[in-house]
Amino acid sequence: MSTTQVKPAQPQEASTPQPASHRSKLMSWEQIRTALPGMFKKLDPRLQWHNPVMFLVWIGACLTSAIAAAEPFIGGPQASGGTQVPVSFTAAVAIWLWLTVLFANLAESIAEGRGKAQAETLRKTRTSTPAFIPEDYDQLQDPGALTVQLREVSSADLKLGDTVVVSAGQLIPGDGDVIWGIASVDESAITGESAPVVREAGGDRSAVTGGTRVLSDRILVKITSRPGETFVDRMIALVEGASRARTPNEIALNILLSSLSIVFVAVVLTLNPIASYPASPASLTVLIALLVCLIPTTIGALLSAIGIAGMDRLVQRNVLAMSGRAVEAAGDVTTLLLDKTGTITYGNRRASAFAELTGVRRETMLQAAVYSSLADPTPEGTSIVDLGHELGVDVKPDAHSKVVPFSAQTRMSGLDLADGTSIRKGASSAIIAWLQEDGGQVAAVQAAELDEIATHISVSGGTPLVVASKQASGRGEILGVIHLKDIVKEGLPQRFEQLRAMGIRTVMVTGDNPLTAAAIAAEAGVDDYLAEATPEQKLHYIRREQEGGALVAMTGDGTNDAPALAQADVGVAMNTGTSAAKEAGNMVDLDSDPTKLIDIVAIGKQLLITRGALTTFSIANDIAKYFAIIPAIFVGALPGLQALNIMGLHSPASAVLSAVIFNAIVIVFLVPLALRGVKYRPMNAAKTLGRNIMIYGLGGIVTPFIGIWLIDQLIRFIPGF
Repeated sequence: MSTTQVKPAQPQEASTPQPASHRSKLMSWEQIRTALPGMFKKLDPRLQWHNPVMFLVWIGACLTSAIAAAEPFIGGPQASGGTQVPVSFTAAVAIWLWLTVLFANLAESIAEGRGKAQAETLRKTRTSTPAFIPEDYDQLQDPGALTVQLREVSSADLKLGDTVVVSAGQLIPGDGDVIWGIASVDESAITGESAPVVREAGGDRSAVTGGTRVLSDRILVKITSRPGETFVDRMIALVEGASRARTPNEIALNILLSSLSIVFVAVVLTLNPIASYPASPASLTVLIALLVCLIPTTIGALLSAIGIAGMDRLVQRNVLAMSGRAVEAAGDVTTLLLDKTGTITYGNRRASAFAELTGVRRETMLQAAVYSSLADPTPEGTSIVDLGHELGVDVKPDAHSKVVPFSAQTRMSGLDLADGTSIRKGASSAIIAWLQEDGGQVAAVQAAELDEIATHISVSGGTPLVVASKQASGRGEILGVIHLKDIVKEGLPQRFEQLRAMGIRTVMVTGDNPLTAAAIAAEAGVDDYLAEATPEQKLHYIRREQEGGALVAMTGDGTNDAPALAQADVGVAMNTGTSAAKEAGNMVDLDSDPTKLIDIVAIGKQLLITRGALTTFSIANDIAKYFAIIPAIFVGALPGLQALNIMGLHSPASAVLSAVIFNAIVIVFLVPLALRGVKYRPMNAAKTLGRNIMIYGLGGIVTPFIGIWLIDQLIRFIPGF
């Protein structure tokens, strides 16, 4: 521990990690090679029993291996009627059962490996960095001066609530909120975006992430997380799958698959007395093969990989899901709350027209509008000046003019000229209140005309800004109205129509008045809107929807959004937002793009559809396996069942082995589909179910017939089969 004087930090020499959002190939040889060790580690029965279906296969592989090892000492298997069964039959079945388990492990290891590659790049941002804590911060009158001594500690020693100083070139030592200052920050190690972002005290852009670098200026950061519990730590745990808890739907499906497996165990045990291999080792081997082929091994093998891959698809889009439950809930969402600004509209309203009141010269109105916006750095203010220039207005304030910046209290901005004239622009109510100060009056005729113009602009979806002037004598008048227009993003009406086809209701949330909100909602094509929304109203709206049985998703970035984000079934917090918002949500969008909520819903639905499609395929597979194995088992006792051998399989042994081999290799062929996901098409649940049954149900019936027959054509050339 050391003590040092504050001085500007020099840029540190450090390699910048590759973006966490780096997208790798779906399944490369390098990923397979990396996944191989995990494939064998997962053979541990303490891990296998978590997947009941594959645990049954594991037990079957152990039993057939034991039988294969014992057969040389107790004699080879022989079918009833004197038909010799190949000595290698049991060993071959055992090998393919082990391969079935290994292929299932491989699918999960590949899915986990894709996340581990991303986690490795994130670990490079988690290295211990120096942190500088002011010794007497509580006594400072001017935090910006920072004339006190700083105590240097390791970032690993920081505690919740500590305040640290971060200067240009230094890494931010931990997650926190900026409590003083403004700085540009390089977040490329977290978001993959090379452009720096601005972080400042107050507002909704105060949160900073440990491991990111301050590029300019100096800020005070209050630490909001403990070591090991930072945003990056949680990202690493989640993308690796280390903290992936099974989701409710996944648990329910596991229970269903386990129940089916138990039923098939009971059925298979009752078949033993009438099988064609009574009182021989082959009897148990064939019955194990039948059981493994009939239980839903395909979906059992891929279920975990589907869940991990779903979260990975979100990570690739720079969205961090705090749990698999959130991803699933996104697929079941029925109500979508979307902020107007930045989501439905571009957010930067632009001046589109000036409307002067009767009796006011147009030139006077245009000059006043430009004067009031010369010191307004916002996109709206800039657009007013630009539009004025386009209309030929070119004014410059003299050196004695006084700029009046916008404030939340006055809701106005403007300019006080040297001759005593004051010019203001702002909301209608604020301007009228300003004109009425000190006994001023607003003519009834002007007030009525103003109301008419403002209403017309609001109904058309615009925002009216009133321009007024006041003389040194106190006499004031309304000059006119600036029409600010929100531009709806291209393609959104079509996307909302797709959501409607999926049974999802879209709701626009805005602080605008009801007239403006209604106009923009109609233009964007949303189903409903919530105007003049307060945090309490958002929370009440979400609760009302949930009481009606709806699952609600929403985005937010401010502390005032935190209650609604916590209440929503899917709360997507913006990475630029406050720590409170990120803690309340169950997803964080690292790109801070509110429109991504629509993509999140699509990814959630793709996860559910993929799981349903592969479950349908897995269960449909059983039909072909019945026609392959049942005749092979009972043909000795019931010769008439040979008629069920519609595939014309060569022998009972080749039929059983062909079914076991197909049961194993189909897992390998379906791994890419499990990782990529079934292609999602916006449609309602009934159409989605019908499509899945046609493609994956019918395909699950036909594919095994072809596959088992082809494998049998190869096996018949093996001596003894």
